[in-house]
Amino acid sequence: MKVAVVGATGLVGGIMLKVLEERNFPVDGLLAVASDRSAGKAVRFRGKDVQVIGMEAAIAAKPDIALFSAGGSTSLEWAPRFAEVGCTVIDNSSAWRMDPTKKLVVPEINGHLLAADDKIIANPNCSTIQMVLALAPLHKAFTVERVIVSTYQSVTGTGMKAVAQMQNERDGVAGEMAYPFVIDRNVIPRCDVFTDNGYTKEEMKLVLETKKILDPAIRVTATAVRVPVTGGHSEAVNVEFATEFELGQVRELLRNAPGIVLLDEPTKDEYPMPSIANGRDEVFVGRLRRDETQPRTLNLWIVADNLRKGAATNAVQIAEVLVSKGLLRRERVMH
Repeated sequence: MKVAVVGATGLVGGIMLKVLEERNFPVDGLLAVASDRSAGKAVRFRGKDVQVIGMEAAIAAKPDIALFSAGGSTSLEWAPRFAEVGCTVIDNSSAWRMDPTKKLVVPEINGHLLAADDKIIANPNCSTIQMVLALAPLHKAFTVERVIVSTYQSVTGTGMKAVAQMQNERDGVAGEMAYPFVIDRNVIPRCDVFTDNGYTKEEMKLVLETKKILDPAIRVTATAVRVPVTGGHSEAVNVEFATEFELGQVRELLRNAPGIVLLDEPTKDEYPMPSIANGRDEVFVGRLRRDETQPRTLNLWIVADNLRKGAATNAVQIAEVLVSKGLLRRERVMH
């Protein structure tokens, strides 16, 4: 199995390498791919230095799988080129997510839909992944009608430059700014750029991707906020169902759901936080309580490491599904 990691020198690319290693993914040959200006650098994989190569060299090597984390414009330009040589691309950008011809996959929810002709597969937005993973078992049981979500998003979601900005501010050092404002000791009610309707792209990703993954009938409204933490994204979620529920049922469903850890003992101060999710692949759910202002409505708190389950781990899990279903076997002609 020849695996390319495109964007290998970036924050998510680095975690992809780590997750491939940790999960013992069957990598016979690793291609560390980045822009031409990074070519010649090295990344570590399984205790060895792997030389970074450019896009053309990677395509010429005809990888079986390419995990992309290199931005939307790069994906739009290069993912089809990789697909043309028989490679299956799992893309972490927003480029292909809302393309009706491409599947938007969280393996625990809809991985079973993957087929051999899926040559470009979209990895959902980090905030969406953790929310839909928690909502999926509840939607099956009670039918989600409406969701109000407010996010508290880690600076790691912006990238290395944002992490450096926050650290510089803490150290009292002048440096490059990832945000138009100070982030340390501040919260910024803007993730990504604003769209014509006054919502940011991040907020609209939560709206549109939830519909595509779970159910187009679900109504979602979102407010996405950047907070001065690393380790993970947190979400306060208010969910209105079509049918009545018991809190005991909700707890049982979440306790048994794949990829979920229920952490819901508020009297013992047990609830999800980024410090708990950091470095973990599970999605943590807690603070379960009824919305006492209207019927059939639940409040919950969801936290996950946005670089892992929110990005790298979900992509690797998609690759694992492809392998387990035998969807990557290609005819290899012996000369």
